[in-house]
Amino acid sequence: MSVSQHSDVNSLEGSSDNQKAVNETLEDYTLRYAPHSFRRWSPKVVAITALGGIAYLADFSIGASIGMSYGTTNAVFSILFAAIIIFLTGIPLAYYAARYNIDLDLITRGAGFGYFGSVLTSIIFASFTFIFFALEGSIMAQGLLLGLGIPLWAGYLLSTFMVIPLVIYGMKALSKLQVWTTPVWLILMIGPVAYLINKEPNLVGQFAQFTGHDGFAPMDMAAIMLGAGVCLSLIMQIGEQIDYLRFMPAKTKANSKQWWAAVISAGPGWVILGAIKQIIGAFLGFYLLTKVPGVNTTEPVQQFNAAFHDMLPGWLALALAVILVVISQIKINVTNAYSGSLAWTSAYTRISKHYPGRIIFVLVNLAIALALMEGNMFAVLGKILGFYSNFAIAWVVVVATDIAINKYVLKLSPKEPEYRRDMLYNINPVGMVAFLAAAGLSIAAFFGMFGSFLAAYSPLIALVVAFVLTPVMGLVTGGKYYIKQDHDGIKEPRYDAEGTPVATVYSCVVCDEVYERPDVMFSHKHSGTICSLCKTLDK
Repeated sequence: MSVSQHSDVNSLEGSSDNQKAVNETLEDYTLRYAPHSFRRWSPKVVAITALGGIAYLADFSIGASIGMSYGTTNAVFSILFAAIIIFLTGIPLAYYAARYNIDLDLITRGAGFGYFGSVLTSIIFASFTFIFFALEGSIMAQGLLLGLGIPLWAGYLLSTFMVIPLVIYGMKALSKLQVWTTPVWLILMIGPVAYLINKEPNLVGQFAQFTGHDGFAPMDMAAIMLGAGVCLSLIMQIGEQIDYLRFMPAKTKANSKQWWAAVISAGPGWVILGAIKQIIGAFLGFYLLTKVPGVNTTEPVQQFNAAFHDMLPGWLALALAVILVVISQIKINVTNAYSGSLAWTSAYTRISKHYPGRIIFVLVNLAIALALMEGNMFAVLGKILGFYSNFAIAWVVVVATDIAINKYVLKLSPKEPEYRRDMLYNINPVGMVAFLAAAGLSIAAFFGMFGSFLAAYSPLIALVVAFVLTPVMGLVTGGKYYIKQDHDGIKEPRYDAEGTPVATVYSCVVCDEVYERPDVMFSHKHSGTICSLCKTLDK
């Protein structure tokens, strides 16, 4: 199905002279439901593509950073605590994205935030993508400096510009890239670590006894929470997984097992591999500390260069370490650039009622990331992630709780998601109040406003406040602000009896193109059916 979009305001007022067609191959259904006719991939291909986006090496830096600071025992418990929270909150989000074929912003609108309320969370998600793009770009630049002698500033530029041609063509290009590079990446990542453990089994025991540099005792709750705060910044990764999961095929009786396996593994399941990578990062950081003193133990290229050197000639070891860094950076940063462009476009279009095209915001996201890299954000990695995690935890926990409890347990709002303008209130106090309270209190704690003791527990504060306040606000408001009007003016339901989106197509009276049932509504102003994007742009 070829779907046209336009940004000219005059065309929205009925004039077709200035109507501008936008290629959905480039736009990838930004701001809208991903139609059945476009979703031709199998659950397996979608899952592999989504999991390819977690090839980032930041996990190794994070693991090494908290391992060196707080010791092995505290680091491992930090990682496991964060992983459990990320997995549990990711289940309802991944299910909604795959079942109803919408991204995290569209989910957020109907899950407690309202039509304009989720603009704030779109900006938070966009921030996640450029922070981690900058982090991964920095890691690649470190690899290019070590392997090829390319100055860091030039490496930053190279790591930024090389993803542009790859990310422009959206899901069609990304699915091929991720599927073909994943086996190579896995071999390069697992091979040297397995060899190292086999060669020096005593190293594992020494690693287990390591107590860190910051003077914490093993099993110190403050240290565990401080480490978990850094790890929980990755809770936002579910948003990038969802940007792929929304292209899952419809769930049927025939594909049910494969569908669920793909959703769980590529949705919340990403954190299992992520936690393993963080623990490996802590192990490799300890290995560098004891075997190769004087190098930065948090730099993944140094970690893998040393590990490869144990099993291969020096020139080959360095080459493979650099290749691993480059492949990993490309795999994750095409995802960061892609997801960031979707988030920025969503926020900007709703505020301005003008659609500039997703590609514009690919460049915006890359420019911000490049500025962070040139400012050497890698040097303050832990502080940036610890601060950001307060926002991320508050948002994700609010949305997950709203779906799981307010929709399914308390039945305060319809189970089927709603994201179309005029069907929603601009602001839903349920999610907004819960989010602002959780984020505000946790950030205040993070900066020590509640004393030094609670400063370490800021991520736990964000989690608890969001989890408790979301159903409380739902009950207080009686679910009044979820749905503004009950019917969209079209007789045919959007979802069939089994909850699957209906694929019947309707013609939009504004842009004169066809759209599937979940993406349209009746417009009294235009005296006919209108698509969700034209409704968004209507002034």
